Amino acid sequence: MRPILMKGHERPLTFLKYNRDGDLLFSCAKDHNPTVWFADNGERLGTYRGHNGAVWCCDVSRDSMRLITGSADQTAKLWNVETGQQLFTFNFDSPARSVDLSVGDKLAVITTDPFMELTSAIHVKRIARDLSDQTGESVLVIKGPQGRINRAIWGPLNKTIISSGEDAVVRIWDSEARKLLKESDKEAGHKKTVTSLSKSADGSHFLTGSLDKSAKLWGTRTLTLIKTYVTERPVNAVTMSPLLDHVVIGGGQDASAVTTTDHRAGKFEAKFFDKILQEEIGGVKGHFGPINALAFNPDGKSFASGGEDGYVRLHHFDPDYFNIKI
Repeated sequence: MRPILMKGHERPLTFLKYNRDGDLLFSCAKDHNPTVWFADNGERLGTYRGHNGAVWCCDVSRDSMRLITGSADQTAKLWNVETGQQLFTFNFDSPARSVDLSVGDKLAVITTDPFMELTSAIHVKRIARDLSDQTGESVLVIKGPQGRINRAIWGPLNKTIISSGEDAVVRIWDSEARKLLKESDKEAGHKKTVTSLSKSADGSHFLTGSLDKSAKLWGTRTLTLIKTYVTERPVNAVTMSPLLDHVVIGGGQDASAVTTTDHRAGKFEAKFFDKILQEEIGGVKGHFGPINALAFNPDGKSFASGGEDGYVRLHHFDPDYFNIKI
């Protein structure tokens, strides 16, 4: 499995997202320019220019026509994927940390950071099919708990919103009644900031990664803790294979401590765990800094990692990874 090294960002990576067909890979970084790549050979297709701050997150519509990005410049933007044209800008009073499109692409959930005296918040925006009907008004605003909300995603049938962040609690909100439905148990849950949240392909369970050096698998409807994967480094990114029972965890120590560490000792590899047995089954080395972003191709045959080193590494698995003869 020789990785394809993709250099297109000047600053650390923050987020990676494949489109539904698995032929395009979108990357976000602290250099203001979200980038799109061909997912099979790593060729750079283009960049989306217009943000004026670090871009923290992105999502792409089911038909791969629209891209939404959330940035530290206090905006979330809608883009035409093909032309790179800016379609609409949602303005906020604090940085937009996380974006996630609903099933059907008619709604977007956007989280904003605490800023000055503002608390963190979860905003739901309507995404119009016709641009002339697009407005910046929120359908729903949930004032968040203490600290930053690092990630919020839609639950099954867009009826719930799942959020997590600095206070280490995973919450499920009712997106229609605007109320809190469930909170993760303090004992069973994470002990430190939850950095990442990733849904399974069928949406029945999701994975959280935390600075407490663990990742946890939860049931989406009941918020039951199913599995815990323990590693020896803070976790910045998590993803799971849509094909096999594999969980991938990426991380490394804080950026400020990196310069004093050899990249071999820095534990900057993507670790593979058996989803069921919770055992580590392998690792993929390569980055010269912590891994900040991970994403699996929807076909399960490749995955991408983005690091503090500014590189995106694209890994296509060998046929024997699947124990099948191709």
